[in-house]
Amino acid sequence: MSDATGTPQGSGNFTKANILDYMSQRTDIALALGVVSMLVVLFVPMPPWLLDFSLAISITFAVMVLMTSLFINRPLEFSAFPTILLISTMLRLSLNVASTRLILSKGHEGTAAAGHVIEAFGNFMMGGNFVIGIIVFIVLLIVNFMVITKGSGRIAEVAARFSLDAMPGKQMAIDADLSAGLIDEQSARTRRKELEDESTFFGSMDGAAKYVRGDAIAGLLITFINIIGGIIIGVAQNGMSFGDASKTYTLLTVGDGLVSQIPALIISTAAGLIVTKAGISGSTDKALFGQLSNYPRALFMSAGLMAALSLLPGLPMLPFLALAGLTGYAGYSISRKQDQQAADVIERRDAPSDLAPAEEPISTALAIDQIRLELGYGLLPLINDERGHRLTDQIKALRRQLATEMGFVMPSVRILDNMQLPSTNYVLRIKETEAGRGDLRPNMLMVMDPRGERVSLPGEETTEPAFGLPASWIDLSLKEEASFRGYTVVDAGTVVTTHLTEIIKDNMSDLLSYAETQKLLDDLPPEQQKLTADLVPNRITVSGIQRILQNLLGERISIRDLPTILEGIAEACGYTTNLVMITEHVRARLARQISSANTNMQGFIPLITMSPAWEQAFAEALAGQGEDRQLAMSPSKLQEFISTVRVAFEQQARLGEMPVLLTSPGVRPYVRSIIERFRPQTVVMSQNEVHAKAHIRTLAQI
Repeated sequence: MSDATGTPQGSGNFTKANILDYMSQRTDIALALGVVSMLVVLFVPMPPWLLDFSLAISITFAVMVLMTSLFINRPLEFSAFPTILLISTMLRLSLNVASTRLILSKGHEGTAAAGHVIEAFGNFMMGGNFVIGIIVFIVLLIVNFMVITKGSGRIAEVAARFSLDAMPGKQMAIDADLSAGLIDEQSARTRRKELEDESTFFGSMDGAAKYVRGDAIAGLLITFINIIGGIIIGVAQNGMSFGDASKTYTLLTVGDGLVSQIPALIISTAAGLIVTKAGISGSTDKALFGQLSNYPRALFMSAGLMAALSLLPGLPMLPFLALAGLTGYAGYSISRKQDQQAADVIERRDAPSDLAPAEEPISTALAIDQIRLELGYGLLPLINDERGHRLTDQIKALRRQLATEMGFVMPSVRILDNMQLPSTNYVLRIKETEAGRGDLRPNMLMVMDPRGERVSLPGEETTEPAFGLPASWIDLSLKEEASFRGYTVVDAGTVVTTHLTEIIKDNMSDLLSYAETQKLLDDLPPEQQKLTADLVPNRITVSGIQRILQNLLGERISIRDLPTILEGIAEACGYTTNLVMITEHVRARLARQISSANTNMQGFIPLITMSPAWEQAFAEALAGQGEDRQLAMSPSKLQEFISTVRVAFEQQARLGEMPVLLTSPGVRPYVRSIIERFRPQTVVMSQNEVHAKAHIRTLAQI
């Protein structure tokens, strides 16, 4: 039972368990109280028993940090180390101030004046001779200050500088992998975050190392102050003899210095382990012993050297011989283990199998490559060009480009060498059917005249494979002259990539599979998923959407604006199920995009319109209703139309124009079905697809 406030009945106050439970849940408050306590200790005297407890906490905390540094796999797993370093330094300094206050104020009462921890460390180190104790303590200070602290600080400084210097290159590498399609946006974001964390960590370690250095200097100064000040206070104020004062205050000072320097030495060692672990993966023990044990010959040489040292006169023989034997045995054991592993690998490779090799399933023969590029053996250097223009990198960039321009995720291209091809030939296959081929010169450049005329430079005449333009292969030394004359200059890899681009654009409708369509729908933003759920499968199937997208891609219309396409499909499904008519309605919804894509450099759409007579002829030639509607025009009439269109477009081409054929919406798909057979690059638009804000200019009429 409990009252309305949620406080258990019969308990008006918090118990000790409740307080501990509350503090374990509110670690932020616990940390704040701890930091405030360290600051309070700087000003408020501390009793000896509390000082003992605090010094034990300092030593335990330092050991815990060292063990954590040993067992982490990567430095970033302990990214809070700079903050921990600062807190531990503040803890030791505050305890130094507290112990100094006790030593100077109560040192005359005996060696237990500053607590039993300091007394025990002082007695252990002094060993009855305070001179030896002071010397050993100074040696510890030098080791910590001059070796460990200085070394780890220098490593942190260099690591921070190199990490910051390498950051732009690593960022560019991440962007290049993202552009090439090797990683997705989430992976790139994760890698950028890791790179940022790494730079921040090493920068913080560089700054935190200064705290460790300052701590060592402060320990040295505090030791000097305690000894000199303690002797003066003991002799002048407390009436102690100089010998007793020197012994008492030296013991207390050395004990205090040890209690503070041992945790400092441990923390400095942990800092050195972390900053030197930047290029090592795995925990420290696995990395250290795994790499040391990879080379048994090094162990044999070490054993031989120690055996030779044991024979030198004056050196103790037993320690060196024992170590030589242990090291030699370790090398022998590791060498035998490596030989056995190598023998096992050879035995498994050469041993005859009792079972007949598994026959490859026949179903694997049914798999086909969506896109395949076959190269003659003379073109294999294109795969790994020493100049960095690798064909594989260009194809990866092409996939990214097509996804941006067309909304179409191009399938991966399989590149194979074909020994049956001539050495400099290549073949492009779509679904294992040849779609194009060409002949390259890997160590030459292809030049073309943008006007379509022949190149006047010395070289080997050829034909550009993608567009059939006259071109020439020229030597690399003529590149500047070709550029000066205004020619288009490309290397062999770019020729293949351009040809591949045109082949893919011509076959995008065939490459858009059901699975890819489903993936495009699944990748829509959450706010668009409701529209997809309303459409599929109640009003149209995924196969129907696939067919509409194929119709658009077949005329090189980008499907990147998929939400607008789905909205158009939803509208058209209200009055028809004919996929051709739905496609025409979607094209009208994409009028802005289609008009923009066909606007020339002068800012208008060049048009060739169909005369009313041809419009009527096509309308009257349509037979059937609904899904069965077809074009039934006589062959002679079709031939007349084809000849008229060819003459009109060739005349405009000679004038440098690439016009669009404009028709009425009802006959556009049927006119396009005729045009694509002899002029597939010609764009056929309906009047509904001309955006209201688009500028048009009629060049001719058919």
